[in-house]
Amino acid sequence: MTAQRRAMLLLVLLSGLIISLCMGLRQSLGLFMRPMTLELGISAATFGFSIALQNIVWGLSQPFVGAAADRYGPRPVLVATAFTYAAGLLLMIYARSFPGALETAGFLAGIGTAGTGFGVLIGTVSRATPPEKRSQTVGLVAAAGSLGTLFLAPLGQWLINGYGWKAAMVAFAAIAASMAVFALAIREQAPLLAPTVKQKLGDAVREAMAHRGYLFMTLAFFACGFQLVFITTHLPAYLQLCGVAPGVGASALALIGLFNTVGTYSFGLLGARYSQKHLLALIYLLRTLFIVVFLLVPVSAASTLVFAAAMGLLWLGVAPLVTGIIGRVFGLVHFNTLYGIVFLSHQVGSFFGAWMGGIVYDRTGSYNVAWGALIVIGVTAFALQWLMDERPPHERVRAPAPMPA
Repeated sequence: MTAQRRAMLLLVLLSGLIISLCMGLRQSLGLFMRPMTLELGISAATFGFSIALQNIVWGLSQPFVGAAADRYGPRPVLVATAFTYAAGLLLMIYARSFPGALETAGFLAGIGTAGTGFGVLIGTVSRATPPEKRSQTVGLVAAAGSLGTLFLAPLGQWLINGYGWKAAMVAFAAIAASMAVFALAIREQAPLLAPTVKQKLGDAVREAMAHRGYLFMTLAFFACGFQLVFITTHLPAYLQLCGVAPGVGASALALIGLFNTVGTYSFGLLGARYSQKHLLALIYLLRTLFIVVFLLVPVSAASTLVFAAAMGLLWLGVAPLVTGIIGRVFGLVHFNTLYGIVFLSHQVGSFFGAWMGGIVYDRTGSYNVAWGALIVIGVTAFALQWLMDERPPHERVRAPAPMPA
């Protein structure tokens, strides 16, 4: 094995590990809602707002974190944001100690997730991968990143049951800090294909924002965050309302992580052969159909686990498809920044998905209206993504050849 291949393998393994820890922590925070609301006397809406704030800050900071990684490289950004993530989780322990503690914790965790999640590392891997293997490689990294929930959700539930939610949160903070150690071994590979045109960041952003397909994909990505963060935040509480044992919620989150591994890698392979925009649209449609079926059948442990497995197959399959479209249409010079803008829409959806669920439950005593919102928004996203124009900007503006005389 050549030195370049060994370096690439190390980059893929470390990227998958860091994303796995980051996303596993994030997707397991819903387990803390019930014990925190019971002990601290806070409402579901207050807890949901903290998670929502984390997601909107993640989205708002992603373009800036991505621009920093484009300029300075991934390692310093990863180290700084890993420690920021850990600080945010630790602060949640003091949610009742001083005003704004829970909101500040969500703010810090959001910045931490922006640096240690997909944006920075996927861009780093994409630059080091040839175009014909990019979709599969990104799918592999994203699939590895799905394994965190498989282990961290049951670990979190075990720690909560055995030692209390505060001890579990300290353990989660330590895991977040460990990402900084792994980040020290990250070395960005030189791009395999040097850009032929030097484009300024401002020009690249204006070009993307004038591209109708980019805007359609950005709007559709709102639904992705809206649906998934609602589920990770409120599914455990919804199941308890339906009389399902508390442990089933943790098992469902773990099952999502397991099937996510298969689904994400599979969509990475499919994205190398078939239309990435149509595959992305089908993910939005199938997610919505699975939600409808889950609501139509009686809620039980068995139906919940089947629903979790089905959603897991579609959970992060969007990652290799969205990144593939951005890299193919706009290139990789300012990839992290352009991905960050698209991801901001995802996180706006995440904000409203988490917060809306808490508000609906506090005011109505059920999640029926919230589930209905997930269905409407999912169908809308399918239509927008299916109609996306994915031609590069220079092909869209190219004038037609004059007719012969």
